[in-house]
Amino acid sequence: MTRPGAGTGTGTAAGRSEEDRKTIRSNSGGPRGGGPFANAGMPTEESLNFGPSARRLLGRLAPERVGLVVVTLLAIAGVAFSVIGPKILGNATDTIFEGVIGSRFPAGLTQQQAIDEARAAGNDTYADLLSGMTLIPGQGVDFGELGRILLLALGLYLASSLFTWIQAYVLNGIVQRVIYRLRADVESKLHRMPLAYFDRQQRGEVLSRVTNDIDNISQSLQQTLSQLLISLLTVVGVVVMMFVISPLLALIALIAVPLSFVVTAQVAKRSQKMFVAQWRHTGALNGQIEEAFTGHSLVKVFGRQPEVEAAFGAKNEELYKASFGAQFVSGIITPSMMFIGNLTYVFIAVVGGLRVATGAITIGDVQAFIQYSRQFTQPLTQVASMANVLQSGVASAERVFELLDEPEQTPDPEHPAAVTGTEGRVAFEDVSFRYRPDQPLIEDLSLVAEPGQTVAIVGPTGAGKTTLVNLIMRFYEIDGGRITLDGVDTRDLTRDALRSRIGMVLQDTWLFGGTIRDNIGYGNPDATEEQILDAARATYVDRFVHSLPDGYDTVIDEEGSNVSAGEKQLITIARAFLADPALLILDEATSSVDTRTELLVQHAMAALRSDRTSFVIAHRLSTIRDADLILVMEDGHIVEQGDHEHLLAADGAYARLYRSQFAAGSAATTG
Repeated sequence: MTRPGAGTGTGTAAGRSEEDRKTIRSNSGGPRGGGPFANAGMPTEESLNFGPSARRLLGRLAPERVGLVVVTLLAIAGVAFSVIGPKILGNATDTIFEGVIGSRFPAGLTQQQAIDEARAAGNDTYADLLSGMTLIPGQGVDFGELGRILLLALGLYLASSLFTWIQAYVLNGIVQRVIYRLRADVESKLHRMPLAYFDRQQRGEVLSRVTNDIDNISQSLQQTLSQLLISLLTVVGVVVMMFVISPLLALIALIAVPLSFVVTAQVAKRSQKMFVAQWRHTGALNGQIEEAFTGHSLVKVFGRQPEVEAAFGAKNEELYKASFGAQFVSGIITPSMMFIGNLTYVFIAVVGGLRVATGAITIGDVQAFIQYSRQFTQPLTQVASMANVLQSGVASAERVFELLDEPEQTPDPEHPAAVTGTEGRVAFEDVSFRYRPDQPLIEDLSLVAEPGQTVAIVGPTGAGKTTLVNLIMRFYEIDGGRITLDGVDTRDLTRDALRSRIGMVLQDTWLFGGTIRDNIGYGNPDATEEQILDAARATYVDRFVHSLPDGYDTVIDEEGSNVSAGEKQLITIARAFLADPALLILDEATSSVDTRTELLVQHAMAALRSDRTSFVIAHRLSTIRDADLILVMEDGHIVEQGDHEHLLAADGAYARLYRSQFAAGSAATTG
């Protein structure tokens, strides 16, 4: 869709003309995309403030406290059953090993007699091994006991899987509700943002924060919360079981912990800034793509495809380098942790074998301990490998929080005034306004538009014409003085109440993806079919609609490319006509229609303006000859005012503008 940036309460298009955008760019100091191949003005890179941003992100889980407690309990149950499993399997190994060894001795022999025989034969190591067993000489493997142990292990692992699955299901609901609220907060925030924010930011950059960054937060929370909880509980459970089996082997296994933290901290420190850069470049690339494809026709007309492709290539290369660096550096964690885990495994295997040989520990316990060592290093590796996901998510969260922390527009009054009159009298009383504090634009401006008057505003580009009407709409807040509507200060009204009384038609049309009927009806949701058709006939939309295959049911695509620029302009005028506002603002509303259609629309506008106060911004002075009051603006000041004949007779700024237009027209005709 084509949208200039904001909308009125009546649903008519609202925003800034090109003149006003130039004024903003020259006064705001913030970079703006000047065209489809202009460089994007992006926020400067800052190092990731990881701690506060991570705490703030986790703080958004606070409304889900009950669910998080349930998730924790389920995770504890799942991990507990999983951690007990290796010990049970170790008992099965002991049952098999003791049965095999016991079958080698004659029945009736006691375990102590078997040990004494081994020592008498000079085989002390074998005797020590036998002393660490529960041996019944002459008896083989007890398959009944072995079956019971294996069934118990199977039941434990099934229970662990069930609790883990339920935990993941509940946590998924929690994360999605958190992201749902975050999206709602961002959407609500955007509606409370002043128009000046969108003047400083590229649309693609804002869209990247609203879409890509929030999606990345969702994926990061989904991947890290469950895994972190399971991993930490697994580490605690495994450590407890390892100390139960062998404190010495447990101490050897714990050597991996400080080494893991040192490696993770060093790698994370280097990858944090790279993840910030990755998402910053993602926003820049989105902004460049959005500009290029929104103005793709202009790009082709001027043959600037190579420049656009070069700009895309440069930004894509920056994103590639940042993404590659972030993923490569953070990817070092996993192999490093695996190396540390393998070293730990070797030490445990060697020491454990020696302990079995001395009878200090059974072979089943060594087997269980080796499994525990794997279970111990695996969650550490997983936690370390999740560092890149976590850093990426927190980097995106920081960008979203920056948006949520932006200053908002002045809130509506708690006890708003009510406008009882419907005359549409507008008064500027010593109004001052500037886009930047150090650059005045409008100073001590006073004027009165009486009910039913048509006030035309003319002047050179950048004079402040569109700024004037945007102040009426409260798209920007004035710095001094006041603006009243029917005697009530507009700041004492809610924005909805103010804008619901104003209809606005811009030079830049805005149509959404829907039927022509829907686009006209946007001006008044309660309008009947007959009222929509009356508005279409009055503004000559009906004249071209019948030539379309589906008439009023013709669907306008997002770019509005299946109707001409002039037809789009007529639809927006019909929308304003249907809204039936008390105050009408026309910002070059007929600039996109042909001369014949303009004459017809002028008649329609005359009918629309009757009994209404109207502000008309015009560059073609021939269109505002019949205005009741013409204001000539230069550099934010009204330098002349009066009707057409009076201003021509004064031979001032208006007369010079008028003569320059008609002289140019005469020269073109003569040529």
